[in-house]
Order: sequence, then C-alpha cells, then structure tokens
Amino acid sequence: MRSLLSLLALLSATTLAAAVPAPSSTIKAASSTTASGGSSSVSGPGTTLQSGYLWIRAVEAPNFHKYLQTKPEYSPGTAILDSYTTAGQFQIVSGQLVQLIGGGGLLYANVEQNTTAAVKLAVSFNETKNIYGTFIFSGDAVTWSTPDIKRPNLSAWLVCANQQLFINLGNYDYMTPAGCADETIHYYNDKTAVS
Repeated sequence: MRSLLSLLALLSATTLAAAVPAPSSTIKAASSTTASGGSSSVSGPGTTLQSGYLWIRAVEAPNFHKYLQTKPEYSPGTAILDSYTTAGQFQIVSGQLVQLIGGGGLLYANVEQNTTAAVKLAVSFNETKNIYGTFIFSGDAVTWSTPDIKRPNLSAWLVCANQQLFINLGNYDYMTPAGCADETIHYYNDKTAVS
C-alpha cells in the first residue's frame, strides 16, 4: 500500500510539474506590493498570480483560507498562514518549495532538522535551498517527507502561536500540541487570492 501511495504522489507531482514551469531568475513581477511594517523595503510579485506559481492555503477552521507567506513579508523569515491580502506565490520544483518575491527573486522553504523526539518541525524561508526533506504535491495538498522520519500523514501541518507554520510529525488531529491547530495546506490557482 505504501508503494502505491508513493507512486500516486510521484504521478501527481510529475503531472503538476509538467503544468507549472520551473522558476526563472529572469521572471519580472507584473506589479509590486511593498512590504508593510518593519524596515523591509522588499516588494512582492503583486496580487495577481504570476504564470507558473500558485497560492497555498489552509482549508479547515480555524485557519480557513489563510495563505502561506513569510514574516516579514517577501523576506527571509518565518513561514506563516495569514491574510489573503498578503499571500505569497509558490511552486514546488525538484523537491523545493519556492516563493516568488519582487524582481523575480526566490526564497526557499527550509525545514528545521529533527534532533530530538520533536512533535513538530519549524518551517522558515531563506535564500538558500532546503537540505532536509522533500516537498511534493499529492493532488493539491502540500506534503513533506524525509527518510529518517516515519510520518503517519505526510500532509499534516500545524499552525501555532502567531500563525507560525510547522510540519506535524504526529497523527493529524490527534494529541495536537497546546496552542496549535491541525491543518492541511493546498494549492489554489485562481487569478487572485480570496478569503
């Protein structure tokens, strides 16, 4: 059964990869949205979905239609789920979850390495590629896996304090850590993000 699920996930990722072009350092943003707050002057790709990219959002309460993004916006930092008005644009290429930022720049989702009997792993975005585990789409769900962790549900995520996104290493909706909510996150490919 496990090999059948792996095959289905691979086929799903291959099908989507064929439909979504690889990131290019020459992609230019059609419009820009200036990051608000803090001292960041980085801008994003705008509020219209750029070719080859996808919105990623949760589909269950209490984070229904909260979108993946970085804090601070469009800069290296913490992965969060928050308002559609500040949603990031993403794709998965060669196992990397990639965020498009202004001027065609890219950020990569990096996963905290498992060094203890952790129940969750933090996710952040950086200018360097992730070296721990692999992201793929399974249908429209975002999954993450690594050979050294046997996860009961590859698409299980947690949203905890300050909307911070974590990979859930346990069962979905079972023994959820205090202050966290179980979520799955999925791509959405309409022209604009909606609440």
